[in-house]
Amino acid sequence: MSKTTVLIIDDEIKLTQSLAFTLRQAGMICLEAHNGHTGCNLLESQSPDVVLLDIRMPGQSGIEVLEWMTAEAPDIPVIMMSAFDDTKDAVTSIKMGAVDYISKPFDIDELIHLIEGTSRRKRLESEVKYLRQRYTNDPEFIGNSHLIRTLRQQVERVTESNVNTLLLSGETGAGKAVIAKQLHLKGSPADSPFVEINCATLPEGQIEAELFGADKGAVPGNVSRSRGLVEIADGGTLFLDEVSEMPLSVQAKLLTFIETRNYRPVGITREHYADVRVIAATNKSLEEAVADGSFRHDLFFRLNVMPIEIPPLRDRGQDIELLANYFAQRFAQETANKPIGFGKSTIAFFNSYPWPGNVRELRNLVERLTILHAGQVISADHLPSEFKSVDPVGPMSIEESIDGVERNMIQDALLKSGGKKGVAAERLGISRHALKRKMHRLGLQ
Repeated sequence: MSKTTVLIIDDEIKLTQSLAFTLRQAGMICLEAHNGHTGCNLLESQSPDVVLLDIRMPGQSGIEVLEWMTAEAPDIPVIMMSAFDDTKDAVTSIKMGAVDYISKPFDIDELIHLIEGTSRRKRLESEVKYLRQRYTNDPEFIGNSHLIRTLRQQVERVTESNVNTLLLSGETGAGKAVIAKQLHLKGSPADSPFVEINCATLPEGQIEAELFGADKGAVPGNVSRSRGLVEIADGGTLFLDEVSEMPLSVQAKLLTFIETRNYRPVGITREHYADVRVIAATNKSLEEAVADGSFRHDLFFRLNVMPIEIPPLRDRGQDIELLANYFAQRFAQETANKPIGFGKSTIAFFNSYPWPGNVRELRNLVERLTILHAGQVISADHLPSEFKSVDPVGPMSIEESIDGVERNMIQDALLKSGGKKGVAAERLGISRHALKRKMHRLGLQ
């Protein structure tokens, strides 16, 4: 993980130098500015993770720097510092967007915890923003099989309704996260957040605070109030992956939130409200989890109002070839390589293989093959050992070799012509329409 970069803006030079030395000893990178003007100049050329900003400075005050940052660097969190215990200044700075306020002299360990917590939340919010932009540009889930057409119709019906709690079930890698993102994109405002948490990755003692937030000191290491994912997802979607792994104690609080949209951060008695669509996903049978006592029956019934089953890849017929070609084009673009192709014998292997890792396994395989065999037609010899025991359905054909030759010639002509189909067709001695027909048949764009 990269080091946290801190910019200290304070007119007390000795204090700034001492504080910077201590934070460097703690493994951070420190930038120093001894007045507001220098601080703003540094902010224009650098991108620190956190700013420590003194409120009272001669010339440009901390409040004025904060006002400038609100317009010019709104994504950088600011912790205000002051030697004066002035509640008015604290309230003003928080209202203007500062994340916290600390009085001098301060406990250095407390300050380090505060900086680390602030930096962690900034990274989380940046990831949420990145993922939101990425998923907005993602294509609709790929497939023409009857199962996928039915699934697509379900998604459309759900997004047209006011349902705000859904349960997705399916094997690992089948695409539950893809469907959750589609439900979010189709049923939520364009700028609303999509927040994802895997319930199996957090210890029992942390998951409640991660979901609902926590007050200062309520959980170990919390030196200031932390926002939970429910608060971050307000107005959008909270995706709970592997919900079957959620501890029973947290399941009760989740049920209360789903039914009332009210929740209490750890250590806080006052209720908070968040308008959030909850999408839960599981690769296990929740009915069995209810039977063995590891999952609450009332939460299961509440989630199961609108169940959606994601089919495994092995049941999706012609979608396997369609997905393989889609991933081949996608990874070719991402790696600046020529796309790989798949002969009929390879597709026969694909159709006979059980795909225990589902779409995720196919995607990873195509990415690996793109790196190792860019521009080639993939044969059975290129496939990993797990395919060796597969009995492919369908005859081996010489057409595979012919398709491979045509593919390589067309790709070479397109490369030399700068992607211009008319020029490439002329090089190949065929019409533009004939070239387009061959490209379509060979799965080339």
